[in-house]
Amino acid sequence: MVALVEGWKEIAGAAGFSGEIAFGAVPRRYPILVSAAQNKDGSVRDAGQLWRWASVTKQVVATLVMQQVEAGMIDLDESVATYLPDFASPNAATITVEHLLRHQSGLPNPSAMPEGTEGLPAFYLPGSGIDPLAFCAGTPTGAPGGDWSYNNCDYIVAGALLERVTGKSWRELVAERIADPAQIYTLSSFPNNEPTVSGIFGGSPEATQDIAQYQASGALYGRPSDVIKFDLALMGGKLLGADALATLWDGKPELGYMALGQWVFEFPLAGCTDPVRIVERRGAIGGVQVRNFLLPDFGIAIALFSDRGEGDFDFGEVWQGSGFSHDMLSLAACPQEAA
Repeated sequence: MVALVEGWKEIAGAAGFSGEIAFGAVPRRYPILVSAAQNKDGSVRDAGQLWRWASVTKQVVATLVMQQVEAGMIDLDESVATYLPDFASPNAATITVEHLLRHQSGLPNPSAMPEGTEGLPAFYLPGSGIDPLAFCAGTPTGAPGGDWSYNNCDYIVAGALLERVTGKSWRELVAERIADPAQIYTLSSFPNNEPTVSGIFGGSPEATQDIAQYQASGALYGRPSDVIKFDLALMGGKLLGADALATLWDGKPELGYMALGQWVFEFPLAGCTDPVRIVERRGAIGGVQVRNFLLPDFGIAIALFSDRGEGDFDFGEVWQGSGFSHDMLSLAACPQEAA
């Protein structure tokens, strides 16, 4: 394990990574969980800070929906209108729950709104007064069920749907049905009174956003090690049964391997003989980026948090066979030749 962490530090230092790395594995009966943090110059910083989970929130919310599918309370093929009859979208009766989770709804996109102050879409500006669910019920941008198009409204609506079905807010469900069984103790959501790590965007300190506006699409925050606890609980069958997990991780090639709330694909990693099944969830809010990777066939999970935004740090694409994320996963899962 020491050699693994030192190897990560070497890769991170060469890439100019600034942030925190958390790693977990279940090689035997007991899980391994480690976390390390460093600055861009390679110097050590405190690990265990509170970070925005950004769109890793979607991965958690998709799990909550699948728990309700297992319980017989939600059918992925049923329309949004079935469960949320007062959702006023013109397409509410033709958008299915699965369309929401695979980003195939055709709902309006908050990030496409005209920019307000500091270059942010007006939807996310503090004091905007925009009601998220009402906005999402606006004029559709496409027909349901087509190509996937990334959109925070999909999960804002999914959160509202969960509340209607269960009688509890999506935040309460996270606490009861994710955090408790996974033994997570620092997971919370915006709006908050706790300081979380801020970042650099476009070479400057990030602009202030109302992160609570992201709701079930991106409002969770907690320690990176708690992402790993979620991952290990998911892989270990504590959150979903085998059939529901297979549905959650059904990456469709025709949709760019989009599954429910995450991407799932197979790709060769350096040092491994056979292609490796990879579950990926990425996110970014302002100057903070996150990558959450699960390697279910190895029982391994890695969460990477950077305090440099898109354009300031490049995680790379695993499927391109090189770059920061690819190298970190290869080191974790595959035998490496000695230098």
